[in-house]
Amino acid sequence: MREIEEIGKIKLNLRHYAGEDFYCDGEIEDELLEIARNYAQVEYPRIIEERKNWEILYHFSAQRENIVEWLPIDKSMKVLEVGSGCGAITGALAKKAGEVTCIDLSKKRSMINAYRHMDAQNVTIHVGNFQDIEPDLPCDYDCICLIGVFEYGQAYIGSEHPYEDFLRIIEKHRKTSGYIAIAIENKLGLKYWAGCKEDHLGTWFSSLEDYPEGGAVRTFTKDGLVRIARECGFSDISMYYPYPDYKFMTTLYSDERLPRAGELSANLRNFDRERLQLFDEKQVFDTLIKEGQFPLFSNSYMMLLGADPLVKYVKYSNDRADAYKIKTLLKQDTVDGKIEKRIEKHMLCEAAKAHIGQIQHAYEQLSERFKGGALAINRCKAGDPFEEKEDMQMAESANSYVVFEYLEGKTLEELLDECLEKNDIDKFHALFDEYLQKISYHDELPITDYDLVFANILITADGQWHVIDYEWTFPKQVETKEIAFRAVYCYLLENEKRNKLNLDSILQKLDISEADAEQYRQQEMKFQKFVTGKRMSMAEIRDAIGQPVYSLAELPMASPAEKHKDKVQIYEDIGEGFSEERSYFLDAFLDQESSEEFVSGKRRFTLFIEEGKKALRIDPCSDSCIVRIEEMKWNDMPLTVKSKRLATNGFRVGEDVYAFATKDPNITVRLSELEHKRENRLQVSLQVARTPEDIVSHMQKRGLF
Repeated sequence: MREIEEIGKIKLNLRHYAGEDFYCDGEIEDELLEIARNYAQVEYPRIIEERKNWEILYHFSAQRENIVEWLPIDKSMKVLEVGSGCGAITGALAKKAGEVTCIDLSKKRSMINAYRHMDAQNVTIHVGNFQDIEPDLPCDYDCICLIGVFEYGQAYIGSEHPYEDFLRIIEKHRKTSGYIAIAIENKLGLKYWAGCKEDHLGTWFSSLEDYPEGGAVRTFTKDGLVRIARECGFSDISMYYPYPDYKFMTTLYSDERLPRAGELSANLRNFDRERLQLFDEKQVFDTLIKEGQFPLFSNSYMMLLGADPLVKYVKYSNDRADAYKIKTLLKQDTVDGKIEKRIEKHMLCEAAKAHIGQIQHAYEQLSERFKGGALAINRCKAGDPFEEKEDMQMAESANSYVVFEYLEGKTLEELLDECLEKNDIDKFHALFDEYLQKISYHDELPITDYDLVFANILITADGQWHVIDYEWTFPKQVETKEIAFRAVYCYLLENEKRNKLNLDSILQKLDISEADAEQYRQQEMKFQKFVTGKRMSMAEIRDAIGQPVYSLAELPMASPAEKHKDKVQIYEDIGEGFSEERSYFLDAFLDQESSEEFVSGKRRFTLFIEEGKKALRIDPCSDSCIVRIEEMKWNDMPLTVKSKRLATNGFRVGEDVYAFATKDPNITVRLSELEHKRENRLQVSLQVARTPEDIVSHMQKRGLF
């Protein structure tokens, strides 16, 4: 086998490759390789929409790059990416850095990476075990990325303290002035409390319970990550909070810029598997934000070890058409002992240069329109393309980004929310009337900020109203009532708590008929499609992939409805007895390898059981009943009550038929008396007929069977 293979301009170093892939996701990787070989990256969004597949979305979505795109990397730098996989972030690193070294265990995944980035001549992919490759690596990397990798530290390093040892090994390869970037799930992330399965194990609440089943994966809290870093000698530690998570990050927060109430609304992120929805995550996030507890419950973390970056906040708008793909940053620096902040908007591709350029033009035109009025336009200027090293590759002209003055205050949206929370409707209308009066100034002129929503207006401590974002300004005259309706429409859509507002009174105030309102709603839908280039949103992609969401009201244990009494419930005993906490209902909670059939009283299913379980209890329904055990097999070995390996709380009424005069019928499999493999299979086929309890009791007393 050759040590170096080339795919396009990419080099695959196979010196430490064992000759076979020990980690593989199966046939889907063949499909991923086919896409990477035969399609250009510009076609990936269409393929994602057409194939409606989680793995294709996960590996080929451009939003995966957001987690590293903001990092201060330039063409003078060397980057090491550990666990590069199919190259979800490799392309972003290759665009920014002078040299990129990737490491991955799988050759097939590395080939997918290479084919999709085959024009990148600055990338080398080392294929093989990290511990074999690591000694060959240089010790002068400016940036080392562990994106979705650190949680596998036990698999990389077989030691007593694998995560600390992993970090110490990585640290050896960092240049003194460089930094390490670690992106990882938070074991206490709010999505897990709300009912999302743990990302790696696919089980409910396992990270919250500190992984009781064991395994090679471990995620950490913020304090847990910081503790590991400090034990390894790091003192320069910066914590960031990717939202909704690091995989498909749209917004990055920091301790200097935490989320505000109302900002976190994109929480249904179950692309890969079904989930529960035990509560409204947006409202709980708002509570945590008000109580100052957001960092503890952020779904993911990004920890930077090294010099503190200037960037404290990033919002990505790259789910749009290319012409409008931009990012918004908050940068903070200390100059002569004074903290200085500024807001910047950058293009994310060359096609968006004109859009960035028109923002400064919009500032000039809007400033002229509102001159003499009571609405100030936040100052804006073109960025200096050579002002900051990290911007040089994107800033070849002054049109590549714009800089805004940073203002402190409360948004009009926040003030209106406070009115609704206090049920002060009069003050709400007073603020809305003031808004109408201010935005209507010179509305006869052919220049309009179409996005004058409440969140884009900031009121400073001196009472001055400022427009802080005017990205969507058009050279035409638009009626004030249309702009105001759109602001109210967007405001109500974002939060159900705002439904207490009487929309009819707003429509009456604006002199808008229902027909007008419907026309404006249709116009808003067209505007959104104009912005996105008619591509599907992430919410639409999630719906297309089709993973279900079970609300609390739909769960069997939460509803007394008759239909829920037919559900099969499984209890597992790991040596502590049976409990509700270690139980699940088959119809909603089967894993992908199990199956259930329920037709005319039939229950037919297969369970895969790991080694170590002491007993298993099957409740065929939640009512008195008669049950025929058609089949019960353990690894293809028949089980019967007569063999003492099965037990029931019913009484025998025929050959393998049992009656249960209780609403808690159960059949117990004594696993401790059976021969176990690493993974065991229990095949079950039951016929169940719910029967009134008094009839079953009468049968038992009379000895009719």
